[in-house]
Amino acid sequence: MASKSIERLRRVGDRQTLILTHYGRKSGRPYEVTIWYMVDGDHLYLASANADRNWVRNVKARPAISLRAGNEVFNGNVREIIDKQEREMVSGLAERKYWYAMPVMRLGRFLMSTGLIRDNTGAFEVILADE
Repeated sequence: MASKSIERLRRVGDRQTLILTHYGRKSGRPYEVTIWYMVDGDHLYLASANADRNWVRNVKARPAISLRAGNEVFNGNVREIIDKQEREMVSGLAERKYWYAMPVMRLGRFLMSTGLIRDNTGAFEVILADE
């Protein structure tokens, strides 16, 4: 059975962005960033084309986060996705939801596969706090 958080998330899952509140890896101060997200069944994913972004570095150091989509607020923890197949699955979710950015995403993956650019992407699963 899906948690209440997942049920609420499904109601806002078709939105394009959400607000991620993450906490400074050194200061502990809260910061907000508007980002893309994907919902797949009972799973919520975040991804970044640039793992050097502050939000990515912060959630790696301090995985507790808060999310706001519309009027809904969710709390949870992130889990970095390292497994190649799982990362590819998240990339596929991003391509389906953000189809208009697919050419750029695929070009990036091609360039990474040829070694012309390094893979500096990040992918995370959000484990929502159960209500």
